[in-house]
Parts: sequence; structure tokens; C-alpha cells
Amino acid sequence: MSKIFVVYHSGYGHTARMAQSVAAGAGAELIAIDAEGNLGEADWARLEAADAIIMGSPTYMGSVSWQFKKFADASSKPWFTQKWKNKIAAGFTNSASMNGDKHSTLHYLFTLSMQHGMVWVGSGMMPANSKEAQRNDVNYLGSYAGAIATSPSNASVDEMLPGDLETGRLFGQRVAETTRQFVAGRG
Repeated sequence: MSKIFVVYHSGYGHTARMAQSVAAGAGAELIAIDAEGNLGEADWARLEAADAIIMGSPTYMGSVSWQFKKFADASSKPWFTQKWKNKIAAGFTNSASMNGDKHSTLHYLFTLSMQHGMVWVGSGMMPANSKEAQRNDVNYLGSYAGAIATSPSNASVDEMLPGDLETGRLFGQRVAETTRQFVAGRG
């Protein structure tokens, strides 16, 4: 069985809920970055032992939260010794606006994973972009690079759209399937 972890920061709970959906689809364990941008030593060890690391952050001001950035900067220690090289990587984000520069956040996560020598997995989902498409459809926001969700700034965590959460679950499922194939190929 593949070891998959979802490491994420969530400021208001929406990204945590998306992380839960992604983890459910991937059969993954959650690792939350705390409010000060830290992880415990045991969490760093879990990431080192992972077959896949799925990263998640809210999109704040066109990029990851400062707490996620602190985690990313701290990952220079495993980077220096190539501890994450050839692990599967993927990412997701959430923001209040329909666009909200979410793609910039996914690019940041992609770049971080490339610096670590990881292998990126995109969503693999067709967008819901026909005239018949509804806002609650899977991949309505049309991301290929990773999973994205929109939570209006005055919406509670419980008001997140089931279509966005299902997009996250299916994304996690794809990462898990890709990880199994990748790990089997190494064996």
C-alpha cells in the first residue's frame, strides 16, 4: 500500500475541508501546518517516508499563505539531501474569488515539487465547460494542474460546494492511482 500524505495550511477552514476531500479520495493521511507555519519532527519524518505528497494552501494575494511558504522554505533541509526526489507530488488550493489567481498558487506548488525532483500529477479531469454545465459540476473551475475550489469570503466551511469537494476527492483518487502505478514500476 502506498504512503500518501496531504500536507496543507488552512486559514479559515475551507482549505482544511478540501484537504479532507482530497485525502478521502487518495486514502491519505493529513498533516496540518500550524498557524505559525510549523510542522513537528514526526511530520517531517512522515513526509520523508511518503510515496506521494499532496500539498494544499489557500490562495492569499496571488500565492500560498505565509504559513505554507514558511513550510516550503523549511523543506530546503530535505531538498539539500534529495529526500523527496522521485516522490509523486500534487497540489490544490481554494480562494474566495472564482479566479482569485489560484493558478499562481498551483504554479508555486509545482515549482516547489520540481525543485525537490518530484513527479507532478495534474487533475486529469475534463472541465465542465458546456452550456449545460452547472456551478456544482465536477471541475467546473476547469483546472488541469491540480484541484481548485472557490469559497465566497462570507461563506462558512459548511457552505462549500459539493462539486468542488467531489473534484478534490476525484483528484485524490487520481493521485493514489498514479502513485500505485509509479511505485509498482519501481519494484
